[in-house]
Amino acid sequence: MTHMIKSEDINLKQETSITKNIREILRASLQLDDRADDLTADSLLLGEIPELDSMAVAMVIGSLEDEFEIHIEADEISGETFETFGSLCAFIKDKLEN
Repeated sequence: MTHMIKSEDINLKQETSITKNIREILRASLQLDDRADDLTADSLLLGEIPELDSMAVAMVIGSLEDEFEIHIEADEISGETFETFGSLCAFIKDKLEN
């Protein structure tokens, strides 16, 4: 019996890859080490991770642009973008789809 690949399977793999890459960017940029492994969609970023100050946000944005080959305008970023790990992942996924 052959397993057919469904579009949902591809989207799930892509989302997993996006999430993994964002996690690794945060790990490296913020020097989170093992703490990055604990990030879930609901994990708070701004105000919860002391390493994520305004300079770190700029560095993370640059790393995201390089990794995903996108351009992020200053007016696209708000506190809500970096509110949670999930909101950051959703923002990047949206940028990649548009």
